[in-house]
Amino acid sequence: MGAVQVQVRQGFAALYGAEPEGVWSAPGRVNLIGEHTDYNDGFVMPFALPHTAVAAVSRRTDGRLRLHSADVEGGVVELSLDDLAPGSDKNWTAYPAGVVWALREAGHPVTGADVHLSSTVPSGAGLSSSAALEVVVALALNDLYELGLKRWQLARLCQRAENVYVGAPTGIMDQTASACCEAGHALFLDTRDLSQRQIPFDLAAEGMRLLVVDTQVKHAHSGGEYGKRRAGCEQGADLLGVHALRDVDHAGLDTALERLGDEEEVRRLVRHVVTEDARVERVVDLLEAGDTRAIGPVLTEGHASLRDDFRVSCPELDLVVDTALAAGALGARMTGGGFGGSAIVLAEETDVVAITKAVEDAFATAGFTAPRVFEAVPSAGAGRLA
Repeated sequence: MGAVQVQVRQGFAALYGAEPEGVWSAPGRVNLIGEHTDYNDGFVMPFALPHTAVAAVSRRTDGRLRLHSADVEGGVVELSLDDLAPGSDKNWTAYPAGVVWALREAGHPVTGADVHLSSTVPSGAGLSSSAALEVVVALALNDLYELGLKRWQLARLCQRAENVYVGAPTGIMDQTASACCEAGHALFLDTRDLSQRQIPFDLAAEGMRLLVVDTQVKHAHSGGEYGKRRAGCEQGADLLGVHALRDVDHAGLDTALERLGDEEEVRRLVRHVVTEDARVERVVDLLEAGDTRAIGPVLTEGHASLRDDFRVSCPELDLVVDTALAAGALGARMTGGGFGGSAIVLAEETDVVAITKAVEDAFATAGFTAPRVFEAVPSAGAGRLA
């Protein structure tokens, strides 16, 4: 039994005076390629991190929900299931409470729960700490209440919790990655029909590493800039007469951009989404052909598009990418929603130390907060631990 699992189980018993009915975990994720495509019905390619949210949970029958996190100051938060309503909670508890609300709204007979949580997923780093919280609670309740929901259905309910209850207009990628990824693989996900393919992605076996550089710049998905980008994409689809930007063919992109005329902001958003979908397909082809090193330049192209067209990068993210490439990285880009968070760096194993030092030195020279650098190992999705 792992140390975190033991701590969470013991913490639950100390809080609630009884052993939990079970302990579950759900990981954060890194998105290898495919940014801001998920809410445009496009392609994404995340993989799960070894960093997880762990939850000890037991059922209740009295319509009460009790929530506690080892990572947040304060005592147990007690809520009435009948009082759960979108927008009613602006705290961390909105994520697990929103899952309970979404399950009940969908007609599932959840009558209450005691929950104790602890997470090693860095918050605000663009690694889906919120999705990990949602998925671990959803999986626990699905098991305890024998709801029989499949992983993709849990992901949909978690997305609804975040969109409607929390009020963050995120796509389906984060929750699906947390629920469905497999160790040693990246998940090629079509966000339109939720079809999935597990693509082998074992960098260590090929002498490479993927680094995550957490810039320590916090972002908030429910902030206005993310919503503006999403609304602009929807406007672009409307102007082009398609259901979603996924339907704009890459080969016909120039013609589509001409049709948008003077809508320069919309043109940039459309160009990013259409080219990013194509980049995801290129990475899949390269990985399946065994040409892993060749994905590096595709990752870097993606960063330029996110920086220049989608405009969601920031000086710290750009500094990571530029410095890593200058120090010999195979490719690098920001990952996640942007406006802070993390970048990923694909590197030869022999170059990792030099690249890490170069990035740390560059941040110190620029007067930025020291970044957190760690290796991203493609790991297993959510599961029951005990």
